[in-house]
Formats: sequence, structure tokens, C-alpha cells
Amino acid sequence: MPDFSIQFLLMLGYAVMLAAVAFLLELTARHAHRRSLNISTAGFTYHPDRDIWRCPEEQHLFPVFSDWSKKTVVYRAPASTCNACKKKAACTDSNNGREIERKTSSGLEYGMQRFHRAMSVTLLALASLILVVELFRANGIYPRLVLAGVLTVFCIAVLRMAKALLHGTDGYEAASSSESPFS
Repeated sequence: MPDFSIQFLLMLGYAVMLAAVAFLLELTARHAHRRSLNISTAGFTYHPDRDIWRCPEEQHLFPVFSDWSKKTVVYRAPASTCNACKKKAACTDSNNGREIERKTSSGLEYGMQRFHRAMSVTLLALASLILVVELFRANGIYPRLVLAGVLTVFCIAVLRMAKALLHGTDGYEAASSSESPFS
């Protein structure tokens, strides 16, 4: 029977808890980002086939500016239409028409997204460091195999997330939004 010491179990448990916190931070950050994007365009409908937005008053916002280096497109309604609208005060305070800025990629362009990703990477790196230290301290083949397996999973997640952070992408463009960031 494998001999798992209490120190081994505590270190492994602590590393797994750090990874769980990193995972929850990643999920929470995604949810908050998605929610903030939905709030800024509440009531507006995007029509990708025509590349326009439609406001709740059935007016259209057309693309007026594209910055491909930042991967953004700015859409604007005609100023005359917005200024004559009865709901203008609830929609915009601009006299130039309502604007919507849309990111053309799902990357980590926003500061808070990058911050949360960096925090997740840091927590996973710390958990990996704890496992490396425990790998050298552990006695017996079974504790070392368990640590090596968990460490491998953590390292893959750290490398994937760090690569995405450095390249400014979220690393999951082809994945569904419900997929785990650690898969």
C-alpha cells in the first residue's frame, strides 16, 4: 500500500485548491466580461450578414471606422436620426449619433481580461512550484507518480494560458464558451 504522508496530502491539497481558485477566477472573469459587453449593447441587435447593428427604434448603425491593428470596428447611427429620436436621452448623450465599438476577435484586448488571466497563470505557476518542491521531498514511487501527473496537467494549463496571454488571444477561439479553460 502506498505511503502518503500528511505533508504530502496537505501540499497536494493546497496546490489543487490554488488551481481551483485560478479556474474559478477564469470563469468569473469570462462571465463579467460577457456581461459588460451585453450591457453596453442592450437592446441592440447585430446582423452579421449585413454587418450592421439595429437599435430598439429600428434604426441602423453602420460601420464608420475600422482599426485592424486593434481588431475593432466602430458603428454609428446617423446623427440626424439619433438627435430626433424620442429615446435619445436613455441611449446616448452624443450629438454625433450612437456609437458601438465591436471587437472583431475574442482575444484578451481588455485590461481586466489580461489582469485576470495573469492572476490565473500566477496561481497555477505557484501551484506547480509547490508540486515540484513536494516531488523532491516525497518518498516512494506512488506519491511521486501522483505528483508528476498533477504537475503535468498544471504545466500544460500554465503554458497554454501564458501563451494566450503573451499573444493577446484568449486561446479558445475554436472552443465553445462553455468549455473549461484548463482543457
